[in-house]
Amino acid sequence: MIETQDATKPLPTAREPESQHSLSPAKLRRIGLIAAAIALLIAIVGIVDRELNERAVARWTEEQAIPSVSVVLPGRGESTASGAVLELPGNIAAWYEASIYGRVNGYLKKWYFDYGAHVKKGQVLATIETPDLDAQYAAARADLDAARAKANVAKASMEFAKTTYDRWRDSPKGVVSVQETESKKADYATGLAGYDAALAGVKSDEGVVNRLKALEQFKNLVAPFDGVVTVRNTDIGDLINAGGGSGAGGAPVLFKVADVHEMRVYVQVPQAMSGGIAPGVTADLTVPQFPERTFKATVATTARAIDPTARTLLVELYADNPDGVLQPGTYAQVHFNMKANPNILTIPATALIFQQAGMQVAVVGPDNRAELKMVTLGRNFGSDVEVLKGLSPSDRVINSPPDSLSQGEQVSVVNPPGDSASGGDLASTSSAIAGSSDPGAPPAAGKPATASRNAGH
Repeated sequence: MIETQDATKPLPTAREPESQHSLSPAKLRRIGLIAAAIALLIAIVGIVDRELNERAVARWTEEQAIPSVSVVLPGRGESTASGAVLELPGNIAAWYEASIYGRVNGYLKKWYFDYGAHVKKGQVLATIETPDLDAQYAAARADLDAARAKANVAKASMEFAKTTYDRWRDSPKGVVSVQETESKKADYATGLAGYDAALAGVKSDEGVVNRLKALEQFKNLVAPFDGVVTVRNTDIGDLINAGGGSGAGGAPVLFKVADVHEMRVYVQVPQAMSGGIAPGVTADLTVPQFPERTFKATVATTARAIDPTARTLLVELYADNPDGVLQPGTYAQVHFNMKANPNILTIPATALIFQQAGMQVAVVGPDNRAELKMVTLGRNFGSDVEVLKGLSPSDRVINSPPDSLSQGEQVSVVNPPGDSASGGDLASTSSAIAGSSDPGAPPAAGKPATASRNAGH
């Protein structure tokens, strides 16, 4: 059945009028207010976010501007059971050391001991060929023989003249004239003078022979004492020039022999540290070639005078060397075992501040501010130094202070040495560090504290 449309109803159109779907003015106002509120909220959140971030950056900057320091308490001399140790460089020398030069001119014929050889006193180290000396010695001996022969002739003449004079003198009166007697007396006196002159010539020639004979003994270079050959500066056939010592005239040392059964150790002790150095003070030696060994030494004597150029005191120590390990010329570190003074404080040498006004030390005050104190130093023990004046045992000394540290500057103590008053500072410092994975990094711009919460979404 076909339905018929009611004529009374209007026919539908393809597009309804726009006036039927438009919003009312009241609704539009509500939507605008909501949008403005959201925009304002976003702006407020952004401003607060930026403000929080700026405050975090400022707080981090302030924290980074406060230097972090480590502190130590001054130690006392009595805190070291073995006393204080003064460490200085030293030179090891042989007990005896002789430089052997050539005393005669010639050529080296042969040497018998090389470097490191152990020799006994009187053993021949080398022999020298001396053709010139040998010729002079032979000529001197011939001259001596001739002088002795002349002396014999003069003696015979003198004795004959004496016999004749005695006979003339003892003759009866009137047998010989007085003039003849006086003549025989004069002949005797002449003969006696001639004999004395001949004897003097013999003695002169004997002196020449003895001198050359003594030089002949120097053809053999001998060891002056038991020891070790440390130098050999010659070889077979070398020309040897006589000389030695300060008047050697350029003549080289042929051999050196050292007695190393016991060693001498020489140390230049600065004047400021020499007060406790006296005979009997013990020391420990270490040498680079045997770092695992320690050698004992004892102060034997001092120069008892300060070198005006270096302002040092020369100290001589003795060290036994039964196994010959210590060698002459060795550099050594000498650790003097000094008697500690319980009334003197010690601090690390790294705590010292070298200023134009003098030596200073930085300490941390009760308000965690740096205080620079003038100090008077005593002995220097290498890693530690004595402080004679300027510090108290309770001072918290800054170790390795920054170069830019100034009087009254705020500091952050990272290791309070048993000081409960500083525990809060250490705790706050530790908590501040623990709050960041990178303590040295500032807060990222645009990422306040809420950023960590956003990261979880």
